[in-house]
Amino acid sequence: MTRFALNYSARLTEELPQLENRDGAPVVLDLFAGCGGLALGFEAVGLRTLGYEMHAAACSTYRANLRAVCHEATLTAETPFECSPAVVIGGPPCQPFSVNGHQHGEKDNRDGFPAFLSAVRRLRPQIALFENVRGMLYQNRTYFAQVLDQLSDLGYRVEWKLLNAVQYGVPQNRERLFVVAHTGTWAFPEPLASLPVSAGEALGALAQQVPEGARFLTASMDAYVARYEAKSKCVRPRDLHLDKPSRTVTCRNLHGATGDMLRLKLDDGRRRRLTVREGARLQSFPDWFQFCGTEGEQFNQIGNAVPPLLAKAIARSVRDAIHGTTSTKRRRSVQLSLFE
Repeated sequence: MTRFALNYSARLTEELPQLENRDGAPVVLDLFAGCGGLALGFEAVGLRTLGYEMHAAACSTYRANLRAVCHEATLTAETPFECSPAVVIGGPPCQPFSVNGHQHGEKDNRDGFPAFLSAVRRLRPQIALFENVRGMLYQNRTYFAQVLDQLSDLGYRVEWKLLNAVQYGVPQNRERLFVVAHTGTWAFPEPLASLPVSAGEALGALAQQVPEGARFLTASMDAYVARYEAKSKCVRPRDLHLDKPSRTVTCRNLHGATGDMLRLKLDDGRRRRLTVREGARLQSFPDWFQFCGTEGEQFNQIGNAVPPLLAKAIARSVRDAIHGTTSTKRRRSVQLSLFE
């Protein structure tokens, strides 16, 4: 039995409660904030977030759920910030470094690292942290090394690690790169000792329900899926299997009409697409967290988010570091052997 097997949705509410005002807590400047998945984890450990995000619907979601300020703004290297944060966090757009985004890196006009690095340079927080796809370590590893060098040149110790959300109570295999720049000691969070949470445990009764407005795959879509799976030689069909964690949840597989689509196969053989709430559960958003905008905008917010349970694990390490309570015995130096 896993840590969350008894009632996953109730445990999410316990781990990630809806909070009141955090006046007086250390300020965390949240850049490229999205709908607030990363911020929710930081708020849950007693820190206070201030968001900047370019998409209006995501800003509305952030404000409505976190009861925090989220400025609707397209970030640049010149964006002014009227705050003195203890921490700067963010998830610069991953498309320049993902396979689906063609990995154009710094040549991609969606590259957010100039804005992120400029904010760190001007504000000099105790800790700066960013999350991105592991694709930064491959075709764009030279650019990644340059980003690390710029943080080092500002006087920070820089450490990075690939973390899989499934090891922190999130019911999906989602590996992402986390980079931390700090001036003291740092310890990445240890994985949970419990077994992974399955998609079935996360969705519970939702998995076999037919909600109002449910969208089922058509006969032609079923045929397309069959061809896709035959061509890609799938050993196991790409339905959402309830006995194990989900595949990585993305914008594309939440609502894209492709063979990669996340979908549930009901007992009667029909396949239906996931609802917004089901996608949110797989990302570890508690049920009280409501999303604003059109259905497509809501799916995009979910797919782009850092899973809040993973964010909370990272936030605990950040809180310990800024308060000087990180144990040096737990600190692990991360060697940048990739570039040596």
